[in-house]
Amino acid sequence: MTLKKTLTIAGSDTSGGAGIQADLKTFQEHGTYGMTALTVIVTMNPDNHWSHNVYSLPIDVLKAQIKTALSTGVDAIKTGMLSTEEVIQTAGEAITESGLDHVVIDPVMVCKGEDEVLNPGNVDAMVKYLLPKAEIVTPNLFEAGQLAGTKTPKTIDDMKVVAEKIHSLGARNVVIKGGKQLEHAKAADLFYDGKTFTLLEAEKSETHYNHGAGCTFAAAITANLANGLAVKEAVIEAKKFVTAAIANGWKLNDYVGPVMHGAKNRFGAPEITTTVV
Repeated sequence: MTLKKTLTIAGSDTSGGAGIQADLKTFQEHGTYGMTALTVIVTMNPDNHWSHNVYSLPIDVLKAQIKTALSTGVDAIKTGMLSTEEVIQTAGEAITESGLDHVVIDPVMVCKGEDEVLNPGNVDAMVKYLLPKAEIVTPNLFEAGQLAGTKTPKTIDDMKVVAEKIHSLGARNVVIKGGKQLEHAKAADLFYDGKTFTLLEAEKSETHYNHGAGCTFAAAITANLANGLAVKEAVIEAKKFVTAAIANGWKLNDYVGPVMHGAKNRFGAPEITTTVV
């Protein structure tokens, strides 16, 4: 038996809900063999309201990890938290060296629960080193606005404008995650392939237990691409996966509730509607 191999270049979430932990759980649920190259380790302080601390790993350690993984013949790569411009450049160079088409860029800019961009120069570095290599980029509303150099989109029409801008920067496909801040009745994401806008909608879950949802969505797309799905279909199936995961999110402690990564495979896929807009 041979499994498709998926690599995540991202940070470690010590609480287990996001980052490489979410990626590996998602890869496993999709039947792929997950590998990691750690950029940072993120801890949470239970004595200070779960405040985050980010510990960067040396760049030579990151390069050694990436070299190890790529030597096995990786089928798809995703990126997550890339803490500095040098880390972003390193990831971009590794993607070029890999020659892979299946590259998912999740442009993580802040830790969940925090509101400060890790490094203001990271946005320009992502645009330069990562977007031109992306088969698909998966920003949330805030990240989409940062990449496009605009205000954070609030409506579907805003998302369309921003998606076009991000596509013009080199990403072959864009999916903007609507989240709860979007002015829309349903949980909506917008997919753009350079020609057509497709709105993906699901019923909203009345829950705050959504830690790791963005990482999980991007990792599901990555695994779906590795397993042979076309990009749009990979996004639709990932939307089903993360919608089920959010609907079955659970309370870890008084500060955070992660999504349930195995929900779709255990309880079935929720209904997703797709509409060309």
